[in-house]
This record gives sequence, C-alpha cells and structure tokens, in this order.
Amino acid sequence: MLPIAAVWLRTARREQSAMRTGSATRSPGDTRGASAGSKASCRRKEHTKPQIGFQCGWGSGMHNVISSSSLMKEEFSFNIMRQIQGEIHEHGHDFVELVYVVRGNGMHGFGGSHYEIQAGDVFIINPGEVHSYHVENGEEMEIINCLFMPSLIPDTLLRELEITDSMDFFYVHPFLKSEVRFNHRLNLHGQDAFIVSSLLDNMLREFGSRGPGYTTILRMQLIELLLLLSRYYTLVQKQRSTMPSPRQLEREMTARRVYGYLERNFDKKITLQSLAELYNISIRQLNRVIQLEYGKSVIDVLHEIRINRAKLLLMESDEKVITIATMVGYEDPSFFNRLFHRHAGCSPRKYRSGFEEHRWKEGKEDFPKEG
Repeated sequence: MLPIAAVWLRTARREQSAMRTGSATRSPGDTRGASAGSKASCRRKEHTKPQIGFQCGWGSGMHNVISSSSLMKEEFSFNIMRQIQGEIHEHGHDFVELVYVVRGNGMHGFGGSHYEIQAGDVFIINPGEVHSYHVENGEEMEIINCLFMPSLIPDTLLRELEITDSMDFFYVHPFLKSEVRFNHRLNLHGQDAFIVSSLLDNMLREFGSRGPGYTTILRMQLIELLLLLSRYYTLVQKQRSTMPSPRQLEREMTARRVYGYLERNFDKKITLQSLAELYNISIRQLNRVIQLEYGKSVIDVLHEIRINRAKLLLMESDEKVITIATMVGYEDPSFFNRLFHRHAGCSPRKYRSGFEEHRWKEGKEDFPKEG
C-alpha cells in the first residue's frame, strides 16, 4: 500500500490533467447548466441551532479526494502506517482517519484555520472533511495514520460489548465545531502516551504480519484504542471546565452520541426502535433529547445528514442520482428527490449541473490557454 501523501500526489496529478483536458473541450452549455435562479436556490441554508455535523469541505470541488480503494482492501476496510509527514495540500477522503503525532511538530489546516500540532496529539478526520499539513523546512514530524471505514465497527459489537456510551472520542468529539475540536484536541503524555503508542505499534505489527485471524485482532485492537482515547478525552473534559448538572450532562452526551452514530451509519437502515435499544432509552426519550439539543426530531437529523452526504456525492462522483439515493440510505428515488428539493431548494440534477458549471469556470481561470 502507498503512503497517503503519495496517493494524494497521484490523485492531484490525475485530476489536474483531467481539468486541463476538460477546460479545452467543454463549454458551460455541456454541463446541463442550471439557471441563475436555481443556482441561487441551491445555496446551503443557515441553521439557527449550533451544528455539530461534518464540515462540507468538498463544496468548491477543487480539492483532491482520496478513495478508500487506493489504501485498503474491500474485504477488510482498514489500513495503518507510520510515516514522516511532509507538506500535503488540502485533500479529502471517504474514510475515517485517526492521526497520532509520534514526534516533532507542524501545522494542521482545517476549516480555513491552521492549528499547531505536536507530539502526543491525537485527532480524527471524518469522511468528507478537507484538511492539510505544513511542516517547516528543517523540521520533521512523524505520525501514525490509522485509516478505516465506519462499518468496521458493527452495531452487533457495540451491543454485545455494551460500549455505546464509552466511545465519545469516536462518536462525539469528531462532530464538535472545528475550533473546539482542534483548539481543545487530545494531547497525551507520560504513561497515557506510552500505552497508546504501544497499542498502535502492536497494530502496525499485526497488520504487517497478517497472520491467521489478524482481521479480528485488529478490529478488537481498534475498539480498544477508541475506548482508551474516549476515557482520556472524558477525563480531560472534566478537568477543563465546570460540568453541567449530571442530568443535563447525560442528556447532552446521549444526544451527541446518537448524532455521531447517525453520521457514521447514515447509509444503513436505521429505525427509532433500533436506536432506542442501542442506547437503552425509550423512543419518546430519544426524540426528546435530540429535540432539546438540535431543535429537530431524530428523523429530521438523519435526513439532514443524508442529504449533505448526497450533495458531496453529486459534486464529487459521476454516479447516477438513483444510485446516490441508495448510497445514502434511501430505497425510494422519488422520496429522495422530494426530500432533496426541500433541503436544497432544487432537484439533485440541478444541484449537480450548477456545481459543474461553477467548477468549469474555476478550471478555466486556473489553467490558461497555452501558446
């Protein structure tokens, strides 16, 4: 498997070449362009409630997207690597990336801001988010990248191990606002850093040797890693600020855990009954905690997450609308079309054509004619 930086470079060159070719052969009329009115209606709506969801970083369409197929096998969607991290420009990917800084320091770009990172820092980048790295000349930063698809941790394991309320570093922290996530990121030192780095080293060895049963061992080691990080994260949160009342805290954390679960599993068939059972609360209480935290029902939150994912797929893939509907969890294309129009103000096809015309114009500006 290639290091992630090498895959990024290969993807960047391929997309740059495609953009040059496209700008020479296509015109705005080839994109099934939407009218100015329909494009304006497709602008994302502002929400009055604070959003804990992912950053829709692929919106400009000019970022490189790394596919899981280039870094992991379909039958076991996991990869782990230790590498010297150099300069890497903005990119996105369709998998979860857990980063542990082994030594050195650098800058991490995310959401239009840059954050200094150093040895002991741990953070997660979600699918669909865009980020970058910068390391000064003469400096060196070593990291361990743990890459996996959310489906690697199935519901059956969450239920059997009874850990739905013990995975906050995976289901809660990655969906906080970016300034909270990276200004208050988890930094390990002393015994905590030793335990986590030792576990990551064991995972690297297991992944490299690929002995009998290695996929099961790695899956359990990943869960152990996320449980440990969640434990450290909870302890740090208690030390940083005055905690709300136990009842309020329980309500907020339940809502955020459910939200994180929906973000990780939006493509699955999810029912209120299955969610309530997973978090050991009644359906009524489930809807109540979500309503109090996000100002909308569980189903509305799920629809919002799915439609945001559909927007990304419309912008960054050539899949048919009917296929995208299935990919984000909708079996009825007509229902998906109506729902998309309600959220975006236009149909999926108009949303895509408006974006394609915008990208064509940007590409024409970026790549002037030769000669």
